[in-house]
Amino acid sequence: MPDYNRILITGAAGSLGGHLRRGLAPLASHLRLVDRVDMGAAGPNEEIRQIDLADRAAAMDATRDCDAIVHFGAPPREQTFEEIVSDTMPASYHMYEGARLHGVKRVIYASSIHAIGFHEVNKIATTDMPHRPDTFYGMTKCFTENLASMYWDKFGLESVCLRIASCFPEPSNRRLLWSWLSFDDMVRLVTAALTAPRVGFSVIYGTSDNSQQGVDNSKASHIGYRPQDSADAFAAKVLAATERPDPDAFVSRVIGGEFAAHPHPDDVKK
Repeated sequence: MPDYNRILITGAAGSLGGHLRRGLAPLASHLRLVDRVDMGAAGPNEEIRQIDLADRAAAMDATRDCDAIVHFGAPPREQTFEEIVSDTMPASYHMYEGARLHGVKRVIYASSIHAIGFHEVNKIATTDMPHRPDTFYGMTKCFTENLASMYWDKFGLESVCLRIASCFPEPSNRRLLWSWLSFDDMVRLVTAALTAPRVGFSVIYGTSDNSQQGVDNSKASHIGYRPQDSADAFAAKVLAATERPDPDAFVSRVIGGEFAAHPHPDDVKK
């Protein structure tokens, strides 16, 4: 018997959303898939809604009759302040407020390592380290993590915020040897967050079982996430194809890597 009757997945047209669409199917009798772009034809037990989550009425209606929300619907890139306040932040708020109004049991949010991007790699970030966003993109993740915390404390809505590090088909540079999360482990991570008996408000890092680690999930063991893939299988290939970075370079020292060196988005447009 599935754990849930209906799970809402936002960002279902994205690369991660596509894997969730397949991987979470056994957990629910129905999957409601949401994105602002075309998601193709609905499969068995799927519902398709092509909407903009910044549209309050449409977003609220999308949360109706759902038991859980997997909120992955946000641009995976740096954003301008105008984009943030008109799009990303309202979308997150609408998901949490819709969850509160419609009795959703749990929200799983695709946060990011960039919420703590200015912490140093050698400090090994824990799940209770304070926010240090490296970009406006990272700042949106901090906002939604704080929203999740408030909705737990004030309204009892459970959330797991997944600080995904680097989710790609395979690691292509040396930083990814510690930060890589395979697509299959990403599905395992979300599945664990959905099926753990009690999560309250929890934060957990999204990496695979890599020998090199820049983050520590020991304080989130109650989630039950057990990665099965590892960047180690690609290490020889990556080391042979890439030069060793300067360990004293700014982007080598901080968790956020190149994101931490990203200029103000308004300067990029000049």
